[in-house]
Amino acid sequence: MNSAELLADAFGRVQETVHGAVEGLTADELTARVDDSANSIAWLVWHLTRVQDDHVADLAGTEQVWTAQGWFDRFQLPFAPAATGYGQDSEDVAAVRVDTPKLLLDYYDAVHDQTVRYVRNLADADLDRVVDENWTPAVTQGVRLLSVISDDLQHAGQAAYVRGVLARR
Repeated sequence: MNSAELLADAFGRVQETVHGAVEGLTADELTARVDDSANSIAWLVWHLTRVQDDHVADLAGTEQVWTAQGWFDRFQLPFAPAATGYGQDSEDVAAVRVDTPKLLLDYYDAVHDQTVRYVRNLADADLDRVVDENWTPAVTQGVRLLSVISDDLQHAGQAAYVRGVLARR
């Protein structure tokens, strides 16, 4: 297995976790919150997808799926097109509402497909390309991709946890 295959496999595991957390839920379950300040499943999955979309598009030098494929218009959220969820407050979390899991999963899958197409074409040497010099040490493409995978799995796990809490209520 080479690095590109490893990254594609890791993103595939994120996809499995996201689908497991979201499939079969109602609109009310997707937007339910454990308490008034907690994140909903809808927000968690929207946020992890937006971050992946943003970061991978930046690495690839492409437009984000969010705008290129019209997802911004389909979601009709009260945020700027560039919003990814960073710095959002409880009111913003509550504003992420979807009628069915299909919208969330279709957007996630579109981002996943673009991500996997991108990472499958990376050579090992590509992972050493510096993409952000604002950190010490500078962030490489490989580190950025691992950061996205880590963040995605944390948020997908949080969504799965919320789903479990809701199922026990």
